[in-house]
Amino acid sequence: MPPTDLTDVLEQPVLGSRRPSNLLVALVVSLGGVGFLLTSLSSYLHRDLLPVGHPAELVWLPQGAVMGLYGLAAVLLATYLWSVIGIDVGAGSNRFDRGAGKATITRRGFRRRIDVEIPLREIQAVKVEVRDGLNPRRRLALRVQGRRDLPLTRVGEPMPLADLELAGAQLARFLGVPLEGV
Repeated sequence: MPPTDLTDVLEQPVLGSRRPSNLLVALVVSLGGVGFLLTSLSSYLHRDLLPVGHPAELVWLPQGAVMGLYGLAAVLLATYLWSVIGIDVGAGSNRFDRGAGKATITRRGFRRRIDVEIPLREIQAVKVEVRDGLNPRRRLALRVQGRRDLPLTRVGEPMPLADLELAGAQLARFLGVPLEGV
């Protein structure tokens, strides 16, 4: 197979769960969980283990025990959040190779890597989805013959509309397919 020209390949990196917002949430949940556990332990030992307030004055049953359950739940949630961030779930790339005639979509899953290969001739359009409201959605997807729409953009924070339209137009131009939904 001859080497492909650089203009025949378009690769788009996709950001996973290692975003500043996820790091901030994991940090806050971790600190809150440790705080609740220390409050519960202070109540049980009748000693202030925290520099703020007087948790030793709380009655162990039911207040201290309930604080301990909240702390345990928060620490378990924080463990899950930190593991998702450590694995970087959702990270990957979209690679479109005209020379090879295929698109390769890769994502890092929680337990395994997800790879999807699609022949470029089966791609019918690039679709821009914009939905505002309580649960906003702004994403790019590929309309593929005989399959559901295949999302290309990251999950979570919606992309700015101008960036979304620019990326969709660039991809549609590269693939030679129409842009839908604009």
